[in-house]
Amino acid sequence: MADFEYPEDLRYTAEHEWVRVIGDRARVGITAYAQDALGDIVYVSLPDLDATVTAGDSCGEVESTKSVSDLYAPLTGTVVARNETLDATPEVVNTDPYGEGWMFEVALGPDGAPDGLLTAEEYRAQLG
Repeated sequence: MADFEYPEDLRYTAEHEWVRVIGDRARVGITAYAQDALGDIVYVSLPDLDATVTAGDSCGEVESTKSVSDLYAPLTGTVVARNETLDATPEVVNTDPYGEGWMFEVALGPDGAPDGLLTAEEYRAQLG
C-alpha cells in the first residue's frame, strides 16, 4: 500500500473523508487514500448551499475514470460553503486533497468540534 500523508491536525471518517475545524466551521474533503483509490477525478457533485447534511449520509458524489463514489457527510449541520472551483478543475482533488481540493464546509453546532471522528493514527490503523 502506498504511504500517504494524513495530517495530524485533521479528523477522519472510516469512509475516507477528512474534517478540518476552522473557527465555527468544519471543512470537508476526501483523503489521499480515497483520491488514489478512485483514480483520476473528472467530476464532483457537492451538496447545495444551505442544505442540511446528516452525519453518515451520502451528500454528493465523486466521479473518476474508474468509478463513481458517494461523498458522505462526516457530521450533521448546514452547508455554508462549497468549493466551486471543483466544477472546472475537479482534478485538484487528486493533486491537493487536503488543500485546494477541499469540498464543502458545514457550520458547527454549539458543541463545537465534532465527536466520534478518527485521529490520523486511528485512520491509518483502520486502513490496515
